[in-house]
Amino acid sequence: MNNYSKLNNILGWIVFAIASTTYIMTSEPTASFWDCGEYVATAFKLQVGHPPGAPLFQLIGRFFTLFAFGNISDVAMMINIMSALASGFTILFLFWSLAILVKKLAIRSGVLTQWKMIAVFGSAAVGSLAYTFSDSFWFSAVEGEVYAMSSFFTALVFWAILKWEENAGEKNAFRWLIFIAYMVGLSIGVHLLNLLAIPAIAFVYYFKKHTQSNAKGIILTFLISILILGFVMNGIIPWIVKLAGYFELFFINIIGLPFNSGTIIYFLLIIAGIYFGIRYTRKNQKTILNAIIWGLTFILIGYSSFFLLIIRSNANTPIDENSPEDAISLLAYLNREQYGDWPVIHGQYFNAPVSGRKDGTPVYRKNRESGRYEILDHRKGTIPVYAAEFTTLFPRMWNDTEQRYIDDYKTWSGMKGIPTSVTDEYGEKEVLNKPTFAENFRFFFRYQVVHMYFRYLMWNFAGRQNDIQGMADKKNGNWISGIRFLDHARLGPVLDVPASLKNKATNKFYLLPLILGLTGLIYQFRSDKRNFLVIGLLFIMTGIAIVIYLNQHSPQPRERDYAYAASFYAFSIWIGLGVYAIFEILNRKISAKWAAISATLGAFLLVPCIMAKEGWDDHDRSGRYTALAIANNYLNSCAPNAILFTNGDNDTFPLWYTQEVEGIRTDVRVINLSLLNTEWYIQQLKRKAYKSEPVPFSLPWEKYKEGSGNYTYFLENENIKGNVELKQLFDLMKTDPSKLKMQSRIGPIDYFPAKKFKITIDRDQVLKTGTVSKQSVDLIEKEIAWTINRNGITKNFLMVLDLLATNNWERPVYFAISTGSSAYIGLQDYFQLEGMAYRLVPIKNTGKDGQEGRVETRIMFDNLINKYRFGNMSDPDIYLDETNMRMTLNLRNNFYRLSNKLIEEGKNDSARIVLNRCIKELPDKTIPYNYFVMPIAEGYYRIGDIEKGNAIYSRMIEIIIEQLEYYFKFSGSFKTGYDIEKEQNLAMLQKIAQLTARYKQDNLTQKAGDEFDRYYKLYTHK
Repeated sequence: MNNYSKLNNILGWIVFAIASTTYIMTSEPTASFWDCGEYVATAFKLQVGHPPGAPLFQLIGRFFTLFAFGNISDVAMMINIMSALASGFTILFLFWSLAILVKKLAIRSGVLTQWKMIAVFGSAAVGSLAYTFSDSFWFSAVEGEVYAMSSFFTALVFWAILKWEENAGEKNAFRWLIFIAYMVGLSIGVHLLNLLAIPAIAFVYYFKKHTQSNAKGIILTFLISILILGFVMNGIIPWIVKLAGYFELFFINIIGLPFNSGTIIYFLLIIAGIYFGIRYTRKNQKTILNAIIWGLTFILIGYSSFFLLIIRSNANTPIDENSPEDAISLLAYLNREQYGDWPVIHGQYFNAPVSGRKDGTPVYRKNRESGRYEILDHRKGTIPVYAAEFTTLFPRMWNDTEQRYIDDYKTWSGMKGIPTSVTDEYGEKEVLNKPTFAENFRFFFRYQVVHMYFRYLMWNFAGRQNDIQGMADKKNGNWISGIRFLDHARLGPVLDVPASLKNKATNKFYLLPLILGLTGLIYQFRSDKRNFLVIGLLFIMTGIAIVIYLNQHSPQPRERDYAYAASFYAFSIWIGLGVYAIFEILNRKISAKWAAISATLGAFLLVPCIMAKEGWDDHDRSGRYTALAIANNYLNSCAPNAILFTNGDNDTFPLWYTQEVEGIRTDVRVINLSLLNTEWYIQQLKRKAYKSEPVPFSLPWEKYKEGSGNYTYFLENENIKGNVELKQLFDLMKTDPSKLKMQSRIGPIDYFPAKKFKITIDRDQVLKTGTVSKQSVDLIEKEIAWTINRNGITKNFLMVLDLLATNNWERPVYFAISTGSSAYIGLQDYFQLEGMAYRLVPIKNTGKDGQEGRVETRIMFDNLINKYRFGNMSDPDIYLDETNMRMTLNLRNNFYRLSNKLIEEGKNDSARIVLNRCIKELPDKTIPYNYFVMPIAEGYYRIGDIEKGNAIYSRMIEIIIEQLEYYFKFSGSFKTGYDIEKEQNLAMLQKIAQLTARYKQDNLTQKAGDEFDRYYKLYTHK
């Protein structure tokens, strides 16, 4: 066994080295899109990120940033390496866990011989390396996000319970259970996913303590494990903080002690309780109670990492989301109140009418003048109560916040519904179409289970079509196998995709990992039912259980496969067991030596090797700087001391990283419109941050505090003619607010008597502040007049209007071009395009290109040519996924609009520079030509560079022909699914024929026309 232990350690560390080296080599060298920029920024300076927080991740991340040795450009890379190493350790513990599980099976049939030992380690290596190269886990392993570290804790605690099982008879085996409790507590400071391993851990304990298990014991263990999970998630995590809040309120508001006294007393009582509890249980030999107290103690020690958030929030860091400065506000932070709630076990359908309302939990804030906590918002009647007729057990179709969610509910469920009479909260009766429970369950199975879980499982162990988000069509985001007859039967001839549509994320595993995993699953079920139940429970709790809990609507903003990585970890255990199953089968026919070698080598070549080969190109992010480049371009599109409104993750978090870590353009104040709905964020914006002065909001705190100003209705007064002066309106709000309030059947409401507004322009002021250049002085309007075509505005847009009313053009105001028209509140006619952002100016856009914003060529040329970065987008070896590709559309459009305007102004030389830079930085070899490059070709024609225009149009015709050839291969039920693509390509051919004819390029005109005629005939005879 000494030999076994030595080999186990050596091989485990070799597998760790392979995994860690892979992940470090393929790590992104800077921040990635989505949440990564925020995580890196908050770790670097120990700030407060989005709820429910990841303080342990931040602390460890901060430690890793020290290895940048002052080079701020390496900070993100160090945190990405932290994820890579955490993932490598995950693989190490998976290897050791697999070795334990397989060894049990090996010694059941006799002594652990040399070749059985080889088969054991071969099984562990193949299973752990299969997980190493699985799609979802590899994705998280190379970026600065919490999921890699969360997976590490899951692997660690699962290995630890197996080690406890091995050593349960020893005197100090109890320490393994305390270690697990501590790791569970620590993991809360990373992500709650780790807690889902608790039921599997409970069953390992039960089976070790009961050699003769029965159905009653199994059911009871399952129920107890769920209670423990619920106790940690809904007991320890919120109630430790909630009770601290109660103590704080009592000792400050009732007793009159200073702030934080109640919290200190509370935790002193907890420490005293733990001390006397341990002392009492030891003295009286209460072994089980003693173990429980020790377990809870170490969970709390691990959980104490959340003190970091309170400490740093009190330091008023620039990123301080939700501002959890005390126990009371920390509870709202942990409960993710900012994001709202959703039903899981019982709740409403999406079209359920509100039948009444109940009160929410009051919101308290410190009043430093009075030395007490005062109620900021009583939250009277804030929680809707839905009509009982439209509620159900297990509600899956619940979200009514956007029409597209409702439409998708109906599509996925095939909803017809049942007409149902119901009375709303105002006593009015109506008949609504209520979904049936069968339709509700159909949505759950088709969308939440099959599309949002099993599709991801197949991505990881069968193969993946591409990295374009799947919307339930046959074109994108599906699983494939690489087996032609199978894929073509399901999806049509998708394996024949042409070069212009090829995607590096097309991975073909030929079902081999899946088959090997299912082999291991069946083998374990037959040979080791106890551990099959353990692994099966881990697989379900980290897979289907998450599906049930998340209760996702359709569509999601992005693919969510990363959330189920622990479930794929469990399946990889079955892959390893599948290798040993093959060894046993072969050993019946051939010697143990050749059975072990054949099973291990064959499985290694056919599973992890194929997975690594197929997955490397689409997981290799080395050399990719696009997120940093795009963030730089957003910021450098703005004038000094600007205010930039953003909306989503990808136009906010990379910018935070760029400012907080790289120190780029810290004079620009980035305002996220989603967060602008909150009082705490508005308060923070009124503070100076780095080189950015406070945002000049004028509304007093009472107007935007929690519970105030949430919605302002537009109730047009027929006596008001024309547009209302915005500044006068906000002056009225501050001096006589009662005039903008009225009673309604839902209570008092805020309102504006108009939806048409204006800002009168002081020409001297806009020239003085540089808002408008002297060359454009004659274009200045007397007023900005616009209409907000809505029934009202939420708090965020109320604050935008407040800023516009009082800014007096002192600070340049920009809107990111990616926020979407709904964020522009009707101001588009006065937008000026200066790059990746529109500047609000008192000049009306008279352009005829159908796009938003006039183009200021002097500023935009300087930004695009001298300030923009492109993050190696032109390198064909760099992998650009869907998110990165989507960003390139805005860049190409920027180049087109600038060149077009320069040509209109007669500046052909400058236009040529812009067009050439576009082709250089966004070439066809990395960002295939599409519709958005056609105006670039026309631009070349217009400045006389005919050959360059011809080169683009010629390449476009080649692309269109090969894509049409591909689309017309689809027949039967797949045929109509590509009609849109056919129409788009035909339209481009027609456009090319028209443009080339205009510039007398007869050969291209003939070519485009002939191809159009040929494919149009095919299309019309469908």
